[in-house]
Amino acid sequence: MDLQQLLESITPEVYESLKRAIEIGRWPDGRTISDGQRELCIQAVIAYDQRKPADERTGYVPPKSTACEPVVPAAEEQKTLKWKE
Repeated sequence: MDLQQLLESITPEVYESLKRAIEIGRWPDGRTISDGQRELCIQAVIAYDQRKPADERTGYVPPKSTACEPVVPAAEEQKTLKWKE
């Protein structure tokens, strides 16, 4: 079985199980996941995610929107502070 066949055999349930194992550091049966296993699981999750649209992938952060930022008038941006003694 090559890598492509292996990735195609991953079901959504297996994908979620791999993600959970990465998150908590344990397999569903309670055994600890080794560093090598964690690395392979991360690679499988990333490869599986590549088949999804970008906004549905694990770790997706939407682009910054200026719609949520307050509008600062240009005059206020150039205001100089003066200290009184």
